[in-house]
Amino acid sequence: MNKQGSPSTAAPVDTVPEAQFYIPATGPGSRPRRTLKHGDSFAVFDSHGDIGASSGGPDGIFHADTRYLSRWELLINGMQPLLLASDIRDDNSVLSVDLTNPDIYLDERLVSPKDTIHVVRTVFLWRGVAYQRLSVQNHGDRPVQMQLSLAFANDFADLFEVRGLRRARRGAAQARRESGQSVVLSYRGLDGKQLRTSLLFDPAPANLSTSIATYALNLEPGERSAIFVTVACNGADEAKPVPFLRGMHHAFRELKAVTSGAATVETSNEVFNQVLCRSMADLYMLVTDTPQGPYPYAGIPWFSTTFGRDGLITAMEMLWCDPGIARGVLKRLAHYQAKTSDPLADAEPGKILHEMRAGEMAALREIPFGLYYGSVDATPLFVMLAGLYAERTGDLELVRELWPNIEAALGWIDGPGDPDRDGFTEYFRATEQGLANQGWKDSQDAIFHADGRLAEGPIALAEVQAYVFAAKKNAGRCARLLGLEERARALDAQADDLASRFEKAFWCPQIGTYALALDGKKNPCAVRTSNAGQVLFTGIARPDRALRVGQELMRPRFFCGWGIRTVAKDEARYNPMSYHNGSVWPHDNALIALGLARYGMKRSVEQVFKGLFDAAIYMELRRLPELFCGFRRTPWRGPTLYPVACAPQAWASAAPYALLQASLGLEFEPVEGEIRLRNPSLPLFLDEVILRNLRLGGSSVDLLVRRHGEDISLQVLRNHGHVQVSAILS
Repeated sequence: MNKQGSPSTAAPVDTVPEAQFYIPATGPGSRPRRTLKHGDSFAVFDSHGDIGASSGGPDGIFHADTRYLSRWELLINGMQPLLLASDIRDDNSVLSVDLTNPDIYLDERLVSPKDTIHVVRTVFLWRGVAYQRLSVQNHGDRPVQMQLSLAFANDFADLFEVRGLRRARRGAAQARRESGQSVVLSYRGLDGKQLRTSLLFDPAPANLSTSIATYALNLEPGERSAIFVTVACNGADEAKPVPFLRGMHHAFRELKAVTSGAATVETSNEVFNQVLCRSMADLYMLVTDTPQGPYPYAGIPWFSTTFGRDGLITAMEMLWCDPGIARGVLKRLAHYQAKTSDPLADAEPGKILHEMRAGEMAALREIPFGLYYGSVDATPLFVMLAGLYAERTGDLELVRELWPNIEAALGWIDGPGDPDRDGFTEYFRATEQGLANQGWKDSQDAIFHADGRLAEGPIALAEVQAYVFAAKKNAGRCARLLGLEERARALDAQADDLASRFEKAFWCPQIGTYALALDGKKNPCAVRTSNAGQVLFTGIARPDRALRVGQELMRPRFFCGWGIRTVAKDEARYNPMSYHNGSVWPHDNALIALGLARYGMKRSVEQVFKGLFDAAIYMELRRLPELFCGFRRTPWRGPTLYPVACAPQAWASAAPYALLQASLGLEFEPVEGEIRLRNPSLPLFLDEVILRNLRLGGSSVDLLVRRHGEDISLQVLRNHGHVQVSAILS
């Protein structure tokens, strides 16, 4: 009704259909979040070290796509403590939180003023167990009596439930007190699996129920007391958890071993060193030891599992620095390469995995992601990485091992991947449960025409054709290494033919760049997007057109000051707050920068590099997130954050290292034993860069690169073995 009491004549509000597998934004958390990860477990705490005590975050201890603890709250005399400091160790291994007591009253008398009790929470994860130590010390001048409580609970929610999906039915949960110091929370899922969370308190609390442990502490002035708690996920407690300090030592040692093979970087810019340190720490936290080798899980909290595309691109970004990541990615994805057709999983023989999930909803196929292959680009990226890895390392043994997988992937590209046999690789989901869009821009509204109409499939994406071109060129090089000269010539010819047809079908002179895609009727989506920048990354573009694309990407409609937007701001569906239609993705910018460098546009590389570095300065922990909003840069303000971006995210963490490669022009010739820097340059915020432990075969070097105005000098600081280092100016 309106104010006059007559019926309102306002038009009804249209409802907006909810996007498939949408991640709702519930507003910012009232406390910042802190993240830990080890293996297939990760944890999201708030800044106090609590779980579920404040709104707005995907809190919990998670293992294999299931939440194993949904509440974990520390109370002092029934009140929340006051925060002093909250820090993640530089290598991401330990969360440390300093707390103090609020004013404590007894019978309306102040018995413990605030800042009397110091509580330090120290938390780490190791092998499916969350370890926590609470150190409590009285800094007052009189004895203190207090109650310290830990409230806990769990819902055993599938990660997709935490993301917002609703289920009609769930399994049955129980909680039981096993002893005076242990509680077991359990759940029998609809898939028949029994899950359990085991909590062990040492020493035993004064009171323990199935939801709260309470300690009665009596502390003399200066006295300290310690409480240890372990939270074990599903079988990790079959053997009693190791003592706190021993477990921490093991966690440190394992993390150090994971990073031992990587080159390290030190620069003249201390802030950029912090960005690199954070990126390296984040990446190796996400790198997970799998039966096939190390694999970078995609991101926390939503994507802490094997993703094909993410792992492949992360491995490419880090290939110069640590080729061991690429080796693990290739072996794992080869192991899970599809061998049969399964429409629900969008699987076809030869196709490379998109993602895998281990939760209850995947087991019941309430979601299709148990082993899901709905990615059009992972398969050519797999072949492309195999060739790039061989070029970087000369590892002929792995190339020979993977050759059947490479051939199977090429068979999918030329067969089911091209259903209408027009020579372009396309996607179209097999069922309504699958992802509607299957490139890296997989939002429902990401592929559209100039007038804003959504494209109808099958859809051929510009960058996917470029990946196929690079895949065949790289497969040809692998074939030559194996002595398969005839196969190599055929692959080279196919790649050259694709490049010619690509130029004719995708170039749009009216917008001066390549089309986003071809729709099912072969009509180009004549939209200015960053996809054209990734085309440059592969080398498929004609040099004159590559120059035009590069110039276009650096104009204000694309470059917002922090980076290159995914969609130009004058396009129909441009929205700087969207996931894929106007935001800035660090990994996208890094691949574009590699493409700009390939075509000699080093000034543009420096501009992109500086924009992302400036953005990282404003980010918490100097951590580049999955994406941020594409609003124009204005003085005295940082970039606008995207509310549900993953941080850390593997390919965003690797972006600074790819940007360094683009600037330095690093190339490797393992047969000749040579490392080359092609047209090296440094952005203005870097005067020098030192690369240490840069490996080639069994040898390694340390290099110093200095900028002298417009000139660059190169010095070999250490050469262990027989590596030739040269700079090439062309």
